[in-house]
Amino acid sequence: MIQLAKSIFFVAGFLFITLYSSCTRTSQDNPNIILIMVDDLGFSDLGCYGSEIKTPRIDALAQNGLRFTQFYNTAKCHSSRVSLLSGLYCNQAGDSKLNRATTIAEVLGEAGYFTSMTGKWHLDKEPTDFGFQRYWGHLSGATDFFKGDTTFRLNGEIWNDFDDGFYTTDANVDYSIQFIDEALANEKPFFHYIAFNAPHYPLQAPGDDIEKYFGTYDIGWEKIRNNRLEKQKLLGLFPKTMHLPELPDHMPAWDSISENQREFESFRMSVYAAMVDRVDQNIGRLVDYLNQKGVLENTLIMICSDNGACPFERSRNLDIPPWEGGSFYLYDASWATVGNTPLRHYKQTQHEGGISSPLIIHWPDHIKNTGDWERNPGHLIDIMATCINVTGTNYPEKENVEPLQGKSLLPLFYGDERIGHEELYFRFYKNRAIRKGDWKLVSFYGSQWELYNIASDRCEQHDLAGQHPELVKELSRRWHDIAEQTDKLPEEWRLPVSDQPSSNNHHEWHKPQLTEGWVKPNE
Repeated sequence: MIQLAKSIFFVAGFLFITLYSSCTRTSQDNPNIILIMVDDLGFSDLGCYGSEIKTPRIDALAQNGLRFTQFYNTAKCHSSRVSLLSGLYCNQAGDSKLNRATTIAEVLGEAGYFTSMTGKWHLDKEPTDFGFQRYWGHLSGATDFFKGDTTFRLNGEIWNDFDDGFYTTDANVDYSIQFIDEALANEKPFFHYIAFNAPHYPLQAPGDDIEKYFGTYDIGWEKIRNNRLEKQKLLGLFPKTMHLPELPDHMPAWDSISENQREFESFRMSVYAAMVDRVDQNIGRLVDYLNQKGVLENTLIMICSDNGACPFERSRNLDIPPWEGGSFYLYDASWATVGNTPLRHYKQTQHEGGISSPLIIHWPDHIKNTGDWERNPGHLIDIMATCINVTGTNYPEKENVEPLQGKSLLPLFYGDERIGHEELYFRFYKNRAIRKGDWKLVSFYGSQWELYNIASDRCEQHDLAGQHPELVKELSRRWHDIAEQTDKLPEEWRLPVSDQPSSNNHHEWHKPQLTEGWVKPNE
């Protein structure tokens, strides 16, 4: 009888959750939410997505949660933040002004949540102007990790307490813990958003973390890339029959570059790996804190990236070692190709390497098939809808707020069917794309349309535009309709694409002359 009662209680509770009701819940029942966005992280840069970089704490969250294989961003820092916070396409929301949008913080704050943020803002005004009751971080799009910059704020006030031990990634979690402590002291459910600047350039990390990766990348990008795909196959991310695409034409073979260049390339990739490693350490520190406070079980954690790996070579100040402020190392499109293994292209482009990134969901007792891959497509615009669904709150119907574009991911947590998007629209600068079902139409910096079947050609190697001209016309018309009517894009950004084929290259992707005479720094 007792066992029967327990079973009935469990089923009743499960049914209550899966109703996804919008009714008001008590603060005790309301789940906490931690939303984590990393910056310029490639598709394969986490261990649980195929990397050799050590990310055991994130990997553990994935093993006990859910990983998405086709989760999309906007391919650019600021526009992804707009979509993440608003549930709308970027221009639809008013771009960085967010003047046609509301934010997750505003919606949940009105429902009684304690709302806070740490890290990179990169939009207009400040987070405290958009519903965040507490904020520490930088308003800029990038910062020196050791020295900071003049845009750091604490709850709307200038903050410049950069001591000798300061490192931005660590400080993000220091203040995260402080803010969550305040929420718990006030007995409120919390919504906390961490926008790590890492691993965005400048590539800077503590020396001990960098040293862990010295020598790892001496074998070159071809072997690292191949190793990542083989690990992805073992993890079940891709089928065992999948072949790695050839290196892109713009990328030199490892053996073709000089010994000095190989040493430089291995060195700067070790710095990048150290930055990702440090993010993992800090996420682990936050998880340990939540566990210590007894709130981990009732906390939904979502981890995503704003775009794919960054290919732009803008290095300078190479005479300053990357474990010191003032240094400004980057890597270029070669290591970015590895970061996005096996996908095509990078940040800014609307090919899969630009817009596909990890999404990890961790929520104890709410993920049906823990450790599994979720193969349904999703998008950053879906995060707002998911937060609303999870918390039982409501999206406002206001004259100056655009209708919610995203759709909740919550049914997928329970292994249920989800009514997904009929189509997904993408655009940054002259790069544009639209995906409808398995078909994807994409333009590289305004060049002629390319057509791919993502189900059979995720790496976008076989352009089928010439075989399906009517489908190209149909999807092109639909892209223009959404751009004009939904995204409210100005006409100058809706001009027809060129009739010229893509160059598949960009003038900022490689500048080998920057490293002439480079000497590896010593600690």
